[in-house]
Amino acid sequence: MPMNRFHQRFCRSSGWSRHVENSLLPWVLDGVDLGAHVLEVGPGYGVTTRLLQDRVPELTALEIDPALAARLREHTAASTATSASASGSVEVVEGDGTAMPFADEAFSGAVCFTMLHHVQSEPLQDKLFAEVDRVLRPGGVFAGSDSRVSAMFRLIHLYDTMVVVDPDTLTTRLEKAGFEDVEVSTSERALRFKARKPST
Repeated sequence: MPMNRFHQRFCRSSGWSRHVENSLLPWVLDGVDLGAHVLEVGPGYGVTTRLLQDRVPELTALEIDPALAARLREHTAASTATSASASGSVEVVEGDGTAMPFADEAFSGAVCFTMLHHVQSEPLQDKLFAEVDRVLRPGGVFAGSDSRVSAMFRLIHLYDTMVVVDPDTLTTRLEKAGFEDVEVSTSERALRFKARKPST
């Protein structure tokens, strides 16, 4: 289901970009080693993608929405061509996180930021977790975040898909998908997680 117009404006806003850069990304990636070839699932308007480009040598962004994938592809290409600070390469792929168009063990690490609640059901979220596990190399880390319910969160998602992730059950769900060393923590408005694919 497409986002409502208010939600679209919010995700493109400078305030959201500052929050992601100064708070969300550092919080989620604190102490996380993603390796050299990282998968980002569901980049949307690409705020996190542009920031990750400076952190990892090779980034693949998987986006299900054709228009957003095309927009992000144009923006990352322009950024790489004009900015000396864009140190990593970015490939934007249009595709579904529940049926990823990648080979097994293709990536050293994987991330998703504030997008899981846009997946239409809990079983589909679990399928996405299993797909991430499949495309990660042994020992690879999966890290991410999602929002917690509040009155503002509900307002932003009026007429949008909103399948909230319960932090109390997330550890078990990630373990069932094949991960180990799962850590889940929360703040007032968000949750973060990291998990590892077994090395053997």
